[in-house]
Amino acid sequence: MPEDFGLIAMLTVFISIGEMLMDGGMTTSLIRSKNPDQIDYSTVFVTNCLVSLGVYIVVFIFAPFISDFYNQKELTDILRVYALSFVIHSFVAVHVTKLTKEMDFKTQMRLQVPSTVVGAVVGVSLAYLGYGVWSLVWLNLTQITLVTIQTWVFIKWRPSLAFNRRRFKYHFNFGYKMTLSGLLDTIYKDGYRIVIGRFFSPTAVGFYNQAETMRLFPVKQLSRVLGKVTYPMFANIKDDIQLKQAYKQTMRLVFFIVVPVMMILIAIGDEFFLLLFGEKWLPAVPYFKILAIASITTPLTTYNLNILKVKGRSDLFLRLEVIKKIIGFSAIFLAVSYGMLTLVISQMVVTHILALLNMYFCGRLISYSVKEQIKDCANLYAIGLATFGLAYLLKNFIIGFELGNGLVLVFITGFFMTLYMGMVYLFQRDIVVLIKKVLKK
Repeated sequence: MPEDFGLIAMLTVFISIGEMLMDGGMTTSLIRSKNPDQIDYSTVFVTNCLVSLGVYIVVFIFAPFISDFYNQKELTDILRVYALSFVIHSFVAVHVTKLTKEMDFKTQMRLQVPSTVVGAVVGVSLAYLGYGVWSLVWLNLTQITLVTIQTWVFIKWRPSLAFNRRRFKYHFNFGYKMTLSGLLDTIYKDGYRIVIGRFFSPTAVGFYNQAETMRLFPVKQLSRVLGKVTYPMFANIKDDIQLKQAYKQTMRLVFFIVVPVMMILIAIGDEFFLLLFGEKWLPAVPYFKILAIASITTPLTTYNLNILKVKGRSDLFLRLEVIKKIIGFSAIFLAVSYGMLTLVISQMVVTHILALLNMYFCGRLISYSVKEQIKDCANLYAIGLATFGLAYLLKNFIIGFELGNGLVLVFITGFFMTLYMGMVYLFQRDIVVLIKKVLKK
């Protein structure tokens, strides 16, 4: 039920904060370091494990107060169990970092896929048996536990349990600024859930969370890939001209993928939710469509901030996050009294403003102005909008009353992609050439 998802959504911020504090930004420092050795990796591993245990103890103690804040007593036990996830994750964070630095994403995928499948089976089975919100808790814990077990079985690297104070200081000095930035970002992103949970019902949180989850699902996967791949890739490019070119090509590829995906989801939002979740989730659709517009800039934000990391500007990264979050939190406090819909619209508007700030500060380091960046993306956006308009007219005025939800999804998606690809081929031939080069490699 929506309220079950709402209860979990209320706790997301505390789990995310636990993850941030556990890592301390030190794994990011390992990736940017030129030649980290066993002492570096082991120092970060020991730090992660000890910090995660300390954070969990704090969460365990304060769980009743968090429940009182939301006026939901059952959250105490849920949070105490759910928070075990970041303790378990601390045992593999360095392993994953090592694989990322080596650009070995194939091994990471092989570990993630079976864990995700088994976790899903456990979660769905428990939900079917009537465990409600606990099925979501055990889905997450099953997945992270299986990833951890597989990692220790199949990855050869082992920590030496050594701790070097000098290496710790080096990685911490870079990492703590990244952690503070991450905490600000996490609290802001989950701030909407906190505010909705405090001033509205768990059901309202559930509707918002489902809309947020579904609109982020495609872009989150792309963002994770971009974040992991572009950071070590950019770090290996020493020339600013080459870095700018790599940045530009990546940005255009991102837009080429994200624009049609999100436009399609906006066009078929009602049928999409009806087919997947049923009528009880339809109140989430308006939020989903508004937030889907914001999603177009989400992957851009993820990878263009990697420029700041590569340049070692964690100080600028933190300063930028402070500026953005002042804007973001101001929007939340101004919008909350006007209701849920206004709150969601404010999130969409602020997302675009923050994306422009990211483009300005990151582009400045490689002499790539905001005007240039917008110009390089504008044509793809225009093609997406034109295709969306035609697909929307087709769905609502020609076939809307003739086909079922499933057929509408298939027909509109096929029509949109065919038209979009045709227009890109006609008017943006260079992006087609770039895609061919990427596929060949």
